[in-house]
Amino acid sequence: MKISKLNFMKPMRQLVGVVFMVVFLSTTHAQEKFPINLETVMQLSGANSLTVQEYQLKYQLAVAEQAKAKEWWLPNLYAGFTTHYLSGAAMNADGRIFTDVEQNNLWAGLGISAEIDFSKGIYQTLAAKQKVQAADYFSTAEKNKAILRTIEVYFDMQNKQLKYVFLQRFVHQADTLSQQLKIQVDAGLRYQSEYLLASSNFNHLKIEMFQAKIGWQKKSALLSNLLNLEQQTQLISTETNLLPLALTPILTEENTLERHPQYLGLQSELEALKTENKTVNQGLLLPKLRIGADNGTFGRYSDNLYTTYQVNASLLWDIPFGRFSYQGDSKKGKARVDLQHNKVAQFKNQYQQEITLATTEIQMAAAQIPVVKQALAFATEAVNQSIERQKIGTAEPFEVYQAQQFNLQAQLDYLKIISDFNKAQFALKVAKGDNL
Repeated sequence: MKISKLNFMKPMRQLVGVVFMVVFLSTTHAQEKFPINLETVMQLSGANSLTVQEYQLKYQLAVAEQAKAKEWWLPNLYAGFTTHYLSGAAMNADGRIFTDVEQNNLWAGLGISAEIDFSKGIYQTLAAKQKVQAADYFSTAEKNKAILRTIEVYFDMQNKQLKYVFLQRFVHQADTLSQQLKIQVDAGLRYQSEYLLASSNFNHLKIEMFQAKIGWQKKSALLSNLLNLEQQTQLISTETNLLPLALTPILTEENTLERHPQYLGLQSELEALKTENKTVNQGLLLPKLRIGADNGTFGRYSDNLYTTYQVNASLLWDIPFGRFSYQGDSKKGKARVDLQHNKVAQFKNQYQQEITLATTEIQMAAAQIPVVKQALAFATEAVNQSIERQKIGTAEPFEVYQAQQFNLQAQLDYLKIISDFNKAQFALKVAKGDNL
């Protein structure tokens, strides 16, 4: 019975190994490997991110709208001809009706016309300039957010990759232990159940390694998407050691809300809305100027055409009664300004929350780093000693399994805490309004 079980477990273990190699090799060769590090991620995020490109295009649109607003005073030039024909009845200037009338005329020439609304021209041009400033600030803020997002995903991917590497080492240790127990079982020095338990532990670690590989690939795909890379690219972090960074000191008095690009963008939008409202208020004091001039030939179809030149001009104040009754435009403008004030107030709360959260995460992670380092050192030494004791027969197999699990958990705790600490460092920079 003992021999039959051993013969059964051996092909099963070989089968698992074959499946692992097929899956690993197929995914590896199907995807192009792309080595990457933190610096490369930050550079590619700023250059390739579609989100960053979107806000850059919005800025270009605001610049184009500002250029259009500057055209408010420029006239229109026209050239061509007009014609008129009438056959039948017509009314004279004194109100009399004439029948059997036939009219025809032709005009051909060149003209220029302009309608200048000083209220809209002055204030809308200034508002367009303020909107360009807002778009520029928002572009900077969104770029920082996009880079932060890719940095966070990069650390998550690096975490999964290192977890996979650690599990590879544990799988190798478990395989070695299993082979040693098999030899001892065959020699009659160990129970078969100990070998079966070792084989089960070996397969369990393989499954965890599979899961880590899948997690690595998912984060790689997400990061490739954020960086606008080919989806068939397998990203591999070249930074094989996850170390704590020291980027940002704790908040000082110099780090104020007023320097944050998101806040500056909201304030610029607010000023633009206020400027547009001046069109309804102060704009009533400013007139509209209409000017038109043309020069050409005019006459009947069959007669001689005569040179005709004319100039028309008007300067008018447009005073709508609605401004003094329902005041719809004024109320709409005030409502937009109030909504913008609300956005500013919401961002102030968000700013304080992000600062507090990032600072707390940094402080808590910093307090845990020496603890987790010590725990990792203890667990690593424990598993090494357990393996050596097992070789000479002074340690039970389950002691090695337990030591491996503690060591694995210590490794994962270390990765998570360091990763959280580093991500919080970058999050604090973005929360403060610093550029990445």
